[in-house]
Amino acid sequence: MTEKTEGIKIEDDVKEESSAEDQPLQEEEQENEQAASEEDAKAETEEDEAAEAEEPKAEAEEKAEADDARYLRLLAEFQNYKKRTEKEKTDLYSYANEKIMAELLEVLDNFERALEQDAGDGFKEGMELIFTQLTNVLTKAGLAEITALGEDFDPNVHNAVMAEETEEYESGKVSGVMQKGYTLNGKVIRPSMVKVAN
Repeated sequence: MTEKTEGIKIEDDVKEESSAEDQPLQEEEQENEQAASEEDAKAETEEDEAAEAEEPKAEAEEKAEADDARYLRLLAEFQNYKKRTEKEKTDLYSYANEKIMAELLEVLDNFERALEQDAGDGFKEGMELIFTQLTNVLTKAGLAEITALGEDFDPNVHNAVMAEETEEYESGKVSGVMQKGYTLNGKVIRPSMVKVAN
């Protein structure tokens, strides 16, 4: 071999040796750069996650405050509603009979006028007129007499006080009324006191 070629070969060997020595350094540098970029990416991700975590936390706090305000408003409205309905109920109980009482005052006036008169032939007639007036007022208010005589005994509207033997009515029929019964708007307020045929 010539000197020239030997020199090139030596340079190549030196280059190979230096490149072999540089290769682990380059790999280490690449690993360091990659680790640094991964750390940067991780730090950015953590910052993003922290920012994202703060946003829902702030939204959740705002929503909780809004829900609390709404709850308090609804509670106040409900309490006002309760007070208003209690007042309406009290007023209803207090003044429910006002209309019927005003109409009964006319009947009361007529009774007073009749009692001021001398008991004569017209007295009975006057009392009958007042009684008719009174029953008309009560009927308009929803009062109705329970029909009992000759009807089948019904424990919902009749109160059997005694049983009697009679040929005039069949067994189980009301044979006599001792006290009239009444309903108010369909509800029994006083059952009829009756005798029932055996």
